[in-house]
Amino acid sequence: MLVVFAHSTTGSTVATVHRADGVVLQLPGYDRKYRVPHDLAHFATERSLGMSGGVFGSIAAGGVFSNMRLLSGKPRHDAAARSKLLLEANKRTLGLAEVIAGVVHRAVEEEETAQAVTWARKAHGAMAEGDFPWTDDQVRQAVQDLVELTVDWEAQGGLRLAWPEQLIAPMPVPHGVKRGRRGRT
Repeated sequence: MLVVFAHSTTGSTVATVHRADGVVLQLPGYDRKYRVPHDLAHFATERSLGMSGGVFGSIAAGGVFSNMRLLSGKPRHDAAARSKLLLEANKRTLGLAEVIAGVVHRAVEEEETAQAVTWARKAHGAMAEGDFPWTDDQVRQAVQDLVELTVDWEAQGGLRLAWPEQLIAPMPVPHGVKRGRRGRT
């Protein structure tokens, strides 16, 4: 999946997503007051931390958020139902992606990159039970990736980035659907 980040006419950013199925979607940003685009923080964080069930992995699998707009292509006949199922299955990971990408975004935006690991661990602890699922180096890598992408963003005014195929969210099996062969009578 190709993701093109650009400035929008409103002064914010917009991500144009070119999915493998030929569908092209627009994801508007709501970040006019920030130097670093928030959706770019999602991209860098989710990619670095291997979050296939985050925003971009979910979109690549067929998820469509309510604020997205279809630009071109023909969605599947069952696209809305699949999107709903996928987003519901990834609800927890999407929430975690929002929190952790927010921490990485804040660290880069405020130039407090040394605080990112501490902030990420604290944010995770407030939101989820269990051990922190990433290493400190992975969090530092997410911050470094966002720093580098921000430099490119500011220099070029836009970015064309490929979402890794191995980070496309798996499609969940619909509830009540039985798989396999039926016995013959």
